[in-house]
Amino acid sequence: MSDQGVRIYTKAGDAGETGLLGADRVPKSHLRVEAYGAVDETNSAIGLVRALGVPPALDQALDRVQNELFVLGMELATVPGTNLPGAKRLDEAAVAGLEQEIDVWQAGLPPLRNFILPGGSTAGAALHVARTVCRRAERRIVQLAASEPVSERLLRYMNRLSDWLFVIARVVNQQAGKTESIWTGS
Repeated sequence: MSDQGVRIYTKAGDAGETGLLGADRVPKSHLRVEAYGAVDETNSAIGLVRALGVPPALDQALDRVQNELFVLGMELATVPGTNLPGAKRLDEAAVAGLEQEIDVWQAGLPPLRNFILPGGSTAGAALHVARTVCRRAERRIVQLAASEPVSERLLRYMNRLSDWLFVIARVVNQQAGKTESIWTGS
């Protein structure tokens, strides 16, 4: 290692394979890689939202979620049955935390009576993008779970997170004074 830290490129993936935690090498197109890659995309989309600027309390919640997504991605990147001493696992409290926040934030929003179109403020629109990326990650995890062991807790977290992102987008748009665009069905 140089004085600059860990080298970014290893060349180990040049042939189209990558390593999972637990020593397996798989094609980069493997469902497990697709799943944790989509989780990473979700995390990046949330990072963009934070860079656009949201109120401090929401920023702290987004920071926590980014850390939870990193743990979830690590769990997906681990070969099933591998015991990594000291490795963090996402617990049910993380799912419950999302639910509690949804309930609190939703109480301050007008009741939802129609489908709304994604948009509003820049941060609100970016949160809707993060929500759809999250849904894609959830679909990739569902695909993986059809062929390999995946904890149902991870699926519950991703399902709840997309709802959480939807509600937080509404909160951000409300705070920005943006009226929600209702889908007219045309």
